Amino acid sequence: MSNRLLQISGSPHIHSGETVRKIMWSVVIALIPAFLASVFYFGIPVIVVTLVSVGSCLLFEYLIQRFILKGKITIGDGSAVITGLLLAFNLPSNLPLHWVVLGAFVAIGIAKMTFGGLGKNPFNPALVGRVFLLISRPVEMTNWPLPQAGKLLVSPDMATTGATILSVLKEGVKSGEKMSDLTANLPTYAEMLLGQRGGSIGEISIIALLIGALFLLARKVITWHIPVAFLGSAYVLAAILYAVDPEIYIHPILHMLSGGLILGAFFMATDMATSPSTPLGMIIFGVGCGLLTIIIRVFGAYPEGVSFAILLMNAVTPLINRGIKTSKFGR
Repeated sequence: MSNRLLQISGSPHIHSGETVRKIMWSVVIALIPAFLASVFYFGIPVIVVTLVSVGSCLLFEYLIQRFILKGKITIGDGSAVITGLLLAFNLPSNLPLHWVVLGAFVAIGIAKMTFGGLGKNPFNPALVGRVFLLISRPVEMTNWPLPQAGKLLVSPDMATTGATILSVLKEGVKSGEKMSDLTANLPTYAEMLLGQRGGSIGEISIIALLIGALFLLARKVITWHIPVAFLGSAYVLAAILYAVDPEIYIHPILHMLSGGLILGAFFMATDMATSPSTPLGMIIFGVGCGLLTIIIRVFGAYPEGVSFAILLMNAVTPLINRGIKTSKFGR
């Protein structure tokens, strides 16, 4: 009998005809509608930031594997591309490019490759890079360009900047204004669905994000458990708070249509490597993400809470997997 050890690759472990490369490139395809919508509203800077983010992630992963880990080069599997895309989707289109490169280094070099690469990282790499930039460069990371549909914006200097919907409402309530007065000057729900609001590159067009999400669901790249639990729990808690005092708390539909809730629920919380592996575990994970998002939005210092909520639940994922296990094979 051979004495060689059985080597097991990193998660996810799925027995199907799919490969890591197929799954990753399916996600890339699903992100294309949101990317095109962002280019329509924010112009050429979206393309530049995205290319720099993706290119930096590919470069850092290659250099680390080639000269530090000295193992197999895996940048062709698409995971670094996804990290770069999702990092770019969480950044304003006018962010200086050297900060984009630094965010990519943190995402790949610290959040991913430090733990051994794809499937071994406990936290979503793109979100780690985003939160690092948000904490270290809060001014640049909250200087949001406003959408200018139909105008060819060649450089970030051409963009008009302003606060996001969540920022306007949070700061207005702090200043003593009523929620009914604040919401009267906001875009309509239809405009929010299309993308007529300020925000990061990938979060503005809800319709474009939902088109991509439906593609991933149809391809069975993701399941319904995390997104439904995420959005459902966030809606319920927001509705309870709104019922308590509608002049202080944001309407639950506004919570759904503003910020990065849709992007996070379908494209980041569903990351196979950092989310639970069982249906029940996924639901618990999604509920935790939804509740934490609203708690941070309402009671925290930041108007947005999606990134922090997902990262906190990433930390709980090993406990969820330990407590909720599937039946052993054959039973």
